[in-house]
Amino acid sequence: MIKVLVNGYKGKMGCEVVKAVEAEDDLELVKKTDLGDDLASAIEESKADVVVDFTHPSCAYVNVETILNQGARPVIGTTGFTPQQIETLITKSKDLRLGGVIAPNFAIGAILLMKFSAEASRFLPDVEIIELHHNQKADAPSGTAIKTAEWICEKRGEAQGVLVDEEETIAGSRGGDFDGMRIHSVRLPGLVAHQEVLFGGKGQLLSLRHDAISRESFMPGVVLAAREVMKTEGMVYGLEHLMGL
Repeated sequence: MIKVLVNGYKGKMGCEVVKAVEAEDDLELVKKTDLGDDLASAIEESKADVVVDFTHPSCAYVNVETILNQGARPVIGTTGFTPQQIETLITKSKDLRLGGVIAPNFAIGAILLMKFSAEASRFLPDVEIIELHHNQKADAPSGTAIKTAEWICEKRGEAQGVLVDEEETIAGSRGGDFDGMRIHSVRLPGLVAHQEVLFGGKGQLLSLRHDAISRESFMPGVVLAAREVMKTEGMVYGLEHLMGL
């Protein structure tokens, strides 16, 4: 049995994680914590093997440090980490020989969208990303959009780009610039998590899209991660590394 602690269990994602863990025969929910609880003491008392964290960007980095210091393996769905923070945590986990994952997205379909987008960018390098989330999401652009852009950058051909001198009459109208790619963030009630990647070519347009209709869509990835981090020594950034992609 893999002993799991869920941090942020009062949140919408945390509630789903609790149900998902309880439904698996090889996972045991040993503790639930949230804002105001002593995470370090909870890990020590419960002897948790894995800590699943869906909290807030403002505390996520400290949470991961705490999890690793207590000898547990972090499964992190909170986004908003800087590249330097991710690298620091990966190094620390390798020194401690503890597996873990920071995943911008746990939906299997979203991971496949990233992979397909990277492959498409080899042939259609003119690309823009539109990500859409609920209006309670704290960070923009989403971690999924950033991860998608990073993956595309590894494969992308030479883009033609905009052929005229652009002028934004309203600042930010063209979205954020990530290595020549534009990322657009939408925040509205009624949304969950959605992303569309648009590729333009001569006389053609390719659209790749993933829609998370409910938060249940992330749970197979969370369960997979809880199992796989027990087999690795060191954290990874992105669920694809645990999927063999």
